[in-house]
Amino acid sequence: MEASTKIAHTILLDTGPVIKNTPSISTLLSSCEQLITIPAVEDEIRDAATRSRYETTIKPFLTFRSPRPESVTVVRDFARKSGDLAVLSRPDVAILALAYELECERNGGDWRLRRTPGQKGLNGKPPQREEAKVEEVVKIEAAAEVDDAEAVQEEKFEDKKEDVQESEPGTTEPEIVAEQTAKTEVSHPDSDAPHTKEVTKEAPPITIPEAEDDAASDSDSEGWITPSNLKTHIEADAAGSSTSSTAAQPKILQVATITTDFAMQNVLLLMNLNLLSATNSLTRIRNIKTFVLRCHACFQVVKETSKQFCPRCGGATLTRVACSTDSQTGEFKLHLKKNMQWNTRGDRFSIPKPVAGSANMRGSGGGKGGWGKELILAEDQKEYARQVEEKGREEARRAKRDEWDIDALPGLISGDRGGQGFAPGSRIKVGAGRNVNARRRK
Repeated sequence: MEASTKIAHTILLDTGPVIKNTPSISTLLSSCEQLITIPAVEDEIRDAATRSRYETTIKPFLTFRSPRPESVTVVRDFARKSGDLAVLSRPDVAILALAYELECERNGGDWRLRRTPGQKGLNGKPPQREEAKVEEVVKIEAAAEVDDAEAVQEEKFEDKKEDVQESEPGTTEPEIVAEQTAKTEVSHPDSDAPHTKEVTKEAPPITIPEAEDDAASDSDSEGWITPSNLKTHIEADAAGSSTSSTAAQPKILQVATITTDFAMQNVLLLMNLNLLSATNSLTRIRNIKTFVLRCHACFQVVKETSKQFCPRCGGATLTRVACSTDSQTGEFKLHLKKNMQWNTRGDRFSIPKPVAGSANMRGSGGGKGGWGKELILAEDQKEYARQVEEKGREEARRAKRDEWDIDALPGLISGDRGGQGFAPGSRIKVGAGRNVNARRRK
């Protein structure tokens, strides 16, 4: 009963399930034989409460192991081809490499994996076990014995036939006498030359002991495979294999990984590595659905969703698109809208020309009301670099400030209004905006 509850032999843990404590350690211990992770997981746990819980409840049951450089190279090359390497950290690559390494060790090679994304089929066939080799040798020997038996029977039949032709009519064998029509040489009284004619003979009654025949058939059918009982042996072997397959236990995964990172899940499914959900049910994930960015101008797919400019063409033309990854076929598919139209609002009028002058002249430049002066249209603009730097400082200041500190003054007294308009999770404004050149109501 205990063996039937096991889902996998080895479960590889990422940092996400450890921090969220889902699935629980009791569920993990009852579902596998061994829990493995990398030493770098401890460095990613920074919360004091989470670290204390990890060291007391999870760490005593973990086995730490680092992947070999060869496995890291294989996973890195695969992630580079799938486009996920840019968003994978060094511990993420180490987790994937260790999953690949354990899979090869437990299954005797990478025959059930894929070497390139979108590969049709797997790398190869499973290696033959010793039992399968022994059965194959037995079948070959049985087939050889059948051929030898047929050859011996043919030789005996030829010898009997020759003996019948040379012997007298009274000493014929029962098998030959049973034929009703035979060709014999008859001498004509008027001529010396013999001539042949067909003579019909009646087969004399021959009594053969039934006990000897039954004993011979039993002795032949017990241990030897003959042409007469070959079909019976084949049916018996087929029935035995079907009963053994029905009585077989449910398949247990050799190695499975639990992670909450989308890029890691994508690489695992594309390589056909086993992936489990980060829930107490520990169901196997065969396909995932999420969102990526796709350039409307050059159709480049970007996995890093924080990007605002296309890394290929440099335009601010990235759109959010749903995608899915299938582990059985290794296919990465984009789900585009059927009637998608690019939003051209704000493109009625041209951008105002830059005005020469000092940077301190805040009122000059741009269009009406100074519009277009700080317009961001490319990633390499100094205005965009300045905005990114200011946003980074604001996020660091917000992370450092403790809201529960009794000595901290509220924003109403200290004058802190939350930075320069960078709300948590906000993005830098790129382009002219939506309502700049919109048609106004009269």
